[in-house]
Amino acid sequence: MTASASPRSPRRRLRAALSWLHLWCGLVVGSVFALVALAGTVLVFHVELLRLQHPQITAHQPVADGRVLARIVEEWRPHGLRSLDLPRTELPVWQGYFEDGHRGYFSPEDGSLLLARSHRDDWLLWLHELHVELLGGEAGKEVLGIAGWIALGLLLTGLYLWWPKRNWLAQLKFHAGPPTRRWLSWHRSSGVVLLPLVLLIALTGVGMVYSQGFRTALTALFGGATHDTPLAVGTAHAPDWSRVLGEVQAALPGAQVNRLSVPTRGDGIVGFRARAPGEWHPVGRSEIHLDATGSILQVVDATADPLGTRMHQAIYPLHIGAVGGWLYRIAVAISGLVPAFLLCTGFLFWRRRRGKH
Repeated sequence: MTASASPRSPRRRLRAALSWLHLWCGLVVGSVFALVALAGTVLVFHVELLRLQHPQITAHQPVADGRVLARIVEEWRPHGLRSLDLPRTELPVWQGYFEDGHRGYFSPEDGSLLLARSHRDDWLLWLHELHVELLGGEAGKEVLGIAGWIALGLLLTGLYLWWPKRNWLAQLKFHAGPPTRRWLSWHRSSGVVLLPLVLLIALTGVGMVYSQGFRTALTALFGGATHDTPLAVGTAHAPDWSRVLGEVQAALPGAQVNRLSVPTRGDGIVGFRARAPGEWHPVGRSEIHLDATGSILQVVDATADPLGTRMHQAIYPLHIGAVGGWLYRIAVAISGLVPAFLLCTGFLFWRRRRGKH
């Protein structure tokens, strides 16, 4: 027997150790990964499911009226309203985000409250909390980040354990039987075929948990930009919302204005997020700041940012399937099913190999 074939060779010992880690980390951490990924598959269609569940929020024209906006801000700012999405075709109502995490949906005609939802009473927002922080706040988010790194390790060790010396196509077959061979071939082949997509979704998920670290690394390598927000100017007057909305729409030609940050009372600065042509982020990372009279103070076109900043800004849209239309969106949804499939086939292979039925 040659040294390379010896069961005590470094290569064999490494494979045995990785195989053991892959098995037990897959059964334990893989369960968390599969659960979070399944929630992500559903959340890919969050807006569509919301529209089906609450049709009352779809029977409107997506019009952003300054008088209506003024009424919403005046009534709901004392209750913790911190930002608003402008009415748009996909969701033709004002969507408000509150400090305690719940959301409100307001009529574009008169500003009346149509719907209030939070993770305590809405299954979609409950799934969102599960997906982003395991229902555990910041502590859950940290646990999820660690699980994400382990999941990346599982994917890469699985590739290493599969890697054939020759005849790749033969190693990608899905066998019908016997059971032990079937479950192993389905586990390995599906994992390898879908690895690039699942790896991308897992890596971008980790990138969202550790957003600041990824931003620092990407901007250090590829260049970054920091845009200082204009200093707040105190004012006794409420913003002229009709004029503010009119001016912001023309501030960045071709951009879609999507979200405003509700200013605190007496704050003379109004901030908006917009999606410039070519941006991937569904809300946009471009920024427009105006004073209470509607005068433009600052316009930041995110498409002009250095590469490192743009790469960081691409993490979120890549993760949620906001790039490339329906084809990529369906692919992201499918990727959320893969971890559960790998968990099940890996578990069935393990049981059959141990002689259990």
